[in-house]
Amino acid sequence: MTDYVVIDSDEDFVAATEALAEGEGPAAVDVERASGFRYSQRAYLVQVFRRGAGAFLFDPITISTFAPLQQAIGAEEWVFHAASQDLPSLHDLGLDPAHVFDTELAARLLGYERVGLAAVVERALGITLAKEHSAADWSTRPLPNAWLEYAELDVLHLLDVRDFIAAELAESGKTRFALEEFEAERIRPPKPPRDEPWRRLSGLHQVRGAKNLAVARELWEAREDFARESDVSPGRLVPDRALIAAVQANPQNKGALAAVSAFTGRASRSQLDRWWSAIERGRERTDLPRERVPSDAPPPPRAWADRNPEADARLKAARAAVEAHAEELVMPTENLLTPDTLRRVAWEPPAEIDADSIGQALAARDARRWQIEETAQRIADAFVDAAQTPAEAPGASS
Repeated sequence: MTDYVVIDSDEDFVAATEALAEGEGPAAVDVERASGFRYSQRAYLVQVFRRGAGAFLFDPITISTFAPLQQAIGAEEWVFHAASQDLPSLHDLGLDPAHVFDTELAARLLGYERVGLAAVVERALGITLAKEHSAADWSTRPLPNAWLEYAELDVLHLLDVRDFIAAELAESGKTRFALEEFEAERIRPPKPPRDEPWRRLSGLHQVRGAKNLAVARELWEAREDFARESDVSPGRLVPDRALIAAVQANPQNKGALAAVSAFTGRASRSQLDRWWSAIERGRERTDLPRERVPSDAPPPPRAWADRNPEADARLKAARAAVEAHAEELVMPTENLLTPDTLRRVAWEPPAEIDADSIGQALAARDARRWQIEETAQRIADAFVDAAQTPAEAPGASS
């Protein structure tokens, strides 16, 4: 017997939102997509559970507008497990929470060794969840009952987990940390599109020469266009490794391209004209891509000792200080302060090294207030210590 209700019509949707509006407290929310199967990241199922109302599984394909759901629970706290994965898809449906509680992020702040939903539910409630359908193609219609039951369980226990974790946050003095992280997650804007997204091709480092890079670019763009038109994940059409193999083979005609053994995928042969045309366009292009792309990021830390010994000393000292404090707080170092933020501040520190200036530099890189309070003074002290000569360093011989 199931406890959920599948909503696949506007009429049922209105009744469900009315029930949710009459519910009590936060709403547990989850989204199922078809990542790896479809081109888009749209939601193919939205699950909502609220005490006093029950669990509802909404089918976005059949619902004309989600405005009534936003009106019913938009002002309430929405509880997620890994909210950053679901918020963009919900936003596309016009669903935007006023408050967020993320049990996965909170579990990280609490130092849980395993933060997957099943592990957190088991730790908090002693209930074992099966995760066999997490990578399913949720664009399938009709959805199998076993999948729907799995989807319900993703929200059914989430509010009890939220209460358990909220108590742990309060007991450990991390409630404010979590609230700041939740809000930052809620309001985080989408990442801007890359200037040259084709450079994300896995294995592109194997391609040598600007002319070959131009061919790789055209193949990637042709695959992207076809994936968008057919709403299929690009890698399911032709894997990255196949595109790279086609570039490296340097085929001289369409038959030679078809003979490339590594050129595989559901559309590698059926769309051969498309790929061959892309190769020809790439070879004819005169606006060749750069072989090396400049970056504003610091070089890899392994090169710092030779390129910038002072920065290397700052990074090593500050990293040790941040790692030690993360251990004291019982949380992963990356949740206390991201490695990239620390590297950038160590590579280009402010002119004056003190807690205020370091705090401003961290804030400019989107560090939260609690992170600045917990790390700025420690980083400043580490930078000062690193700037001392060996003879002046603490414990050094004179």
